[in-house]
Amino acid sequence: MSTNTGGEAFRDTIGTIDDEGKRKFLFPKKPSGKFYKYRKIVSYFLLLILVANPFVKVNGNQLMLFNVLERRFNIFGFPFWPQDFYIFVLAMITMVVFVILFTVVFGRIFCGWICPQTIFLEMVFRRIEYWIDGDRGAQIRLAKQEWNAEKIRKRLLKWTIFFIFSFLIANIFLAYVIGSDALWLMMEDGPVNQSGNFIALLIFTGVFYFVFAWFREQVCIIACPYGRLQGVLLDNKSINVAYDFVRGEKETGRAKFNKKEDRATTGKGDCIDCMQCVHVCPTGIDIRNGTQLECTNCTACIDECDTIMRSVGLPVGLIRYASEDEIEKKEKFRFTARMKGYTAVLGILIGILSGLLFLRNDVEAEVLRLPGQLFQHKGKNISNVYTYKIVNKTVHEFKDIHFELLTSKGTIKPVGKAHFTVPKQGISQGTLFIEINQYLLDGDKTKLRIGVYDGKNLIETTKTNFLGPRSFN
Repeated sequence: MSTNTGGEAFRDTIGTIDDEGKRKFLFPKKPSGKFYKYRKIVSYFLLLILVANPFVKVNGNQLMLFNVLERRFNIFGFPFWPQDFYIFVLAMITMVVFVILFTVVFGRIFCGWICPQTIFLEMVFRRIEYWIDGDRGAQIRLAKQEWNAEKIRKRLLKWTIFFIFSFLIANIFLAYVIGSDALWLMMEDGPVNQSGNFIALLIFTGVFYFVFAWFREQVCIIACPYGRLQGVLLDNKSINVAYDFVRGEKETGRAKFNKKEDRATTGKGDCIDCMQCVHVCPTGIDIRNGTQLECTNCTACIDECDTIMRSVGLPVGLIRYASEDEIEKKEKFRFTARMKGYTAVLGILIGILSGLLFLRNDVEAEVLRLPGQLFQHKGKNISNVYTYKIVNKTVHEFKDIHFELLTSKGTIKPVGKAHFTVPKQGISQGTLFIEINQYLLDGDKTKLRIGVYDGKNLIETTKTNFLGPRSFN
């Protein structure tokens, strides 16, 4: 922990609220350094994936689709229908456990390197802001400046570009929700003919503009529950962006740099109290106070501190990726029992999910007896009435669907055509009668196995019960 005279008082407030409880806008210094370069590479790669995902198709299916209204989901090209909801839930649980495992081991690394909120804010909108308004000092001066021609020009330019990018991002996210085909159709038909989707697009645009132009880091500090979750998951073994308080404070604490003195003999810590780690922080915290829920592990403070350490001739790594035990007890990282437990659970979930995906059918059929209907005598035959539903999850149309009994001798008579079509990614449902000679029944309830054929190809089997007279038990 830090040896600040303030003790734990910093935990009673957040860096974006002043003493009167009002919003204090942050003007973080433009980061630079090794980790920032790595983050840019990772961020732009993930942005490319994010933009491309809804427009890439696998076997005719959109790579990623989350159509909540029509209850259709695609994950990596696998379509999930309402009948597959249990697989979708398991996939979400697996992803959550994966994030939890990473949090236990590597802290809040997801927020700093992978989270779309961080990537869009830091790598898109803030970079636009640095280009127009300048770095930290210039932004502070511009904020205090009167509304003259220069300020109006810069504000209008920035807000206009922010709105354009928010509109583009809204189109991408809408493609995830309604599908890229529906998005292209909206563009072709125009907003009047596609008013519902266009209104949704405007709502998305407004939300993104509000978040990235004004709300910003408050999403991570106030709205996102992940910061609170990390407080439960982290322990002294977890690797975090951490300040080496043992080296930084030493015997007498941190002090301003004086090139005429030898800090090793004075007992002063390596931290020269330059405040650059605070100025560069996008959430306005002082990393020297220890682990805080506002910290997104963005590594900006690592790069800035290393730059300062080099300039004053001290070793780098005063702020680095490390666990608390590594800093305080000089213990090396090891895979704890808790980490092994989460890894085992994750492995089991991935195994189950892979098995379910492998065994999942492209066609699902249900044949159910019509509720409240008894059997009927038709000569020597007994007849039952059923409803059927066939779900085609593929991108291919089935043009010659018909039913055949696989376990008993009898006939199946659909109401309407005996052979019918099931459209691609569509559903066909209707009514059918099954007739079986009463002497072939096992009793008052006979189990049937029905085959669903497309031409001569058996594409699915389903089971149902056939009701007969009790006297033939």
